[in-house]
Amino acid sequence: MRFLPLFAFSILGCLAFVSCQRSEVATPVAPAPAAPPPVAAAPPPTAAPFRVNTIDLGSAVEAGGRIATPSSDFHPSDTIYASVVTDGASPSVSLTARWTYGDSQVVSESTRTIAPTGPAATEFHISKPDGWPVGHYKVEITANGVPAGSREFQVK
Repeated sequence: MRFLPLFAFSILGCLAFVSCQRSEVATPVAPAPAAPPPVAAAPPPTAAPFRVNTIDLGSAVEAGGRIATPSSDFHPSDTIYASVVTDGASPSVSLTARWTYGDSQVVSESTRTIAPTGPAATEFHISKPDGWPVGHYKVEITANGVPAGSREFQVK
């Protein structure tokens, strides 16, 4: 019996503890925010239209078709190179180099068809095994028949 008051006191303590506990009410969970609408992919950048940037002359070209050392003076025995540096894109462009001597005497004319997708260099050249006559020359470049530029040079 000695334990009865202790037992009763323990029971009352447990009941008081349980009754003092705050009852938890379930709080409603907010629905997850709706996913933002898909962002349309930006259209690919449109390539710049084709254009001729520069026409360089020299007696040697690098692997990429660019002139190693630009010059406008040549020796009679030189092979003369023209590098047409372009930019932009096009499914097909016909580049023509027309080489003339003196009063527009045609020395050579050649055409290269390219399909550029960005910066490019197209090489043209002329050579003459028995040597070029001394004088003034010119190379004119057209793109699809439209004049795109020219360079004058001389053989000394």
